[in-house]
Amino acid sequence: MREDTIQLPGAAVAPDPPRNQAPQRGDLTQELLETDWWSDDAVARAGIPVVDVPFVSVGGGIGSFVTVDYLRICGVPTSAIKVLTQLEHPWESYEYLTRVSQIPRKERLRSDSASCPDNIWGFPSYAVREAMATKSIKPLWHVLMEPIFTDYWTPKAGQAFESMEKEYHRIAYPETVVKGQVRMVRRRIGGGYFTILTPPEGAAPTRRIAYRSRYVHLAVGYPGLKFLPDLQEYRETHRDYGSVVNAYEPHEQIYQRLHAAPGTVLVRGGGIVASRVLQRLIDDRDARGLQTQILHSFRTFVTGSHGPNIWMRRRGGDGWAYQGFNYPKSVWGGQLKARVRKLEGQARADLYGQFGGTNTPWRRNWQRQMRRGRREQWYHPFQGEISSLAPGPKGMVNVTLTTPQGPRQFQVIAVIDCTGLEADIREHRVFADLLDHGGAGRNVLGRLDVERSFEMRGTRSEPGRMYASGSATNGGYFPGVDTFLGLQIAAQEIADDLTKLGFCAPLGPLRSTSQWWKWARGKRI
Repeated sequence: MREDTIQLPGAAVAPDPPRNQAPQRGDLTQELLETDWWSDDAVARAGIPVVDVPFVSVGGGIGSFVTVDYLRICGVPTSAIKVLTQLEHPWESYEYLTRVSQIPRKERLRSDSASCPDNIWGFPSYAVREAMATKSIKPLWHVLMEPIFTDYWTPKAGQAFESMEKEYHRIAYPETVVKGQVRMVRRRIGGGYFTILTPPEGAAPTRRIAYRSRYVHLAVGYPGLKFLPDLQEYRETHRDYGSVVNAYEPHEQIYQRLHAAPGTVLVRGGGIVASRVLQRLIDDRDARGLQTQILHSFRTFVTGSHGPNIWMRRRGGDGWAYQGFNYPKSVWGGQLKARVRKLEGQARADLYGQFGGTNTPWRRNWQRQMRRGRREQWYHPFQGEISSLAPGPKGMVNVTLTTPQGPRQFQVIAVIDCTGLEADIREHRVFADLLDHGGAGRNVLGRLDVERSFEMRGTRSEPGRMYASGSATNGGYFPGVDTFLGLQIAAQEIADDLTKLGFCAPLGPLRSTSQWWKWARGKRI
C-alpha cells in the first residue's frame, strides 16, 4: 500500500521476506511467487500446511457476511465455509468509515428502509422495525410520504449494526472465521485455488497457511482511502497530518480546535460526506455559539437541474447535485438494472457516466442550515481547485485556489478533503497479484471485470470458480454494488451460480418461507 492511501481497520500487510533472504519454513518460495498455477507438490515443498475447505471468503466485511448469510440459508454448513479476515466483526471497517465521516451510530445512513444486510427478504424493513421498537407510526408515515412530502427515510447506523450482530450470531458466523491477513490467491493445477493466509504472529508454527478450496469469494472492501496529490505533497513536505486531512480519517482535533477559538475551515467536495462534515461544523457552531467561518470548494459548481435528457435529470443548486441514493433506485431492480445488464464496453461506461457522479441527498434540515449560513455570511460555497498549500503562522495553512474569477488566497486552520474515498484496485495486494498472476482483468471503469454472476473473468480453475463483490466490481453488469442492497444482490447471484454447480440448495418458495420464519423467531441455523 502506497503512502498516499489511508489504512483501514484490518488492512495491515505482512511484508514478504527480502529476495536475498532465504524464506523460513512454511513461507512463500521464489518458485511459488513466480508461478501462476500451483501444484500440490510445490506447496508441500515450501512446507506450507494445507487446509481443505470447499468455500473461502476473503475480507470478512459486510460483503463476506451477506454472502455467508445466503449460503447458510441455502443449507451450507459452517464446516464448508471459511472467512479469512483481520476484522473483529463484519461491520468494523464500515462503522469506522461512518464514524470518522460524521455518521455515528445515532445518525442516519444513506440507505433505504428495505436494504437490510441482516435480512435477505427485506421484510420487516428497518422502518417497520423502528416503528415497532419505538411504538410509533412516524417511521411508517415517513416512508409512505417519501420523497414528495418528506425526505427519504433512512435507518440509523446503530440499528443496522445491531441488526447485523443478531444475524451474525444466528447463522453461527463466528464458526467460519479464521483470523489473519490474506497474501494472495493462486489457481491450482487440478482445479480450485490456494488462498495464502498469514496468521497472527505466534498463532501457527509456520509463517503461512494455504487454504485449498473449490470456490473463492473476494470481498475486501476499499483498496485504500486516497489523498489527492496536493494534500499528500503538503503532508509529506511539512509533516503536518493534523491540519490537512481526509474526511475518512480521524479528524476530531479540527472540531476541538474550533471549540477553543474562532477559526476558518476549508471543506472540499460535494458528496454525502461533505454534507455530513458541514452539518457537524454547523451543529457545533449553533450548539456552542461558535464563530466558525466555513469555506466550501466545489470542483464543479452545479446551479440547477441537470442531466442528459428529461428522463435522467438530477436536481441541483448552490454547488450540489442532489439524489436520494448513490444511483437512481431502478439500478437495483428496475429499468436501469435490466439495461446495464445488456450493455458492453463503451456503451456501458457511457451509461455509468450519465447516472453516476458525485451527489448527495436533499435533506431539509441542512438545507435550512446552509441557507442561514449564506444569509449570515459565515458559509461561503464557490467553485475552485486548490493550487497550493503552505504552512502559515500559529499552525494555520495558507491556501491558494484557482477559481473562475481568478486566484484566491485564504488562511485557514484546517482543510477537510471529502473527495477521495477509493484508491486504484492495484493498491490492494491481493488484487494486484490476481491482475499479474491470476488471469483477472479490468472492466470499463478500471475495476475488476466480473460476469453477471459476479464470477471474475479469466480466473476460472475448473471445476472451481472465483467471485468478487463490493466496490472493486463497480462498472460491471450491475451498478450499485457498493451498497447494502447491492452486496445482497451480488450474494444472491453468487448463491444462484453455486446452486447450479451443486454446492448449495436452491432458495425456492418453500425453503425461503421456512427460513424467513426461522429468521423472524431468531432461531439459529
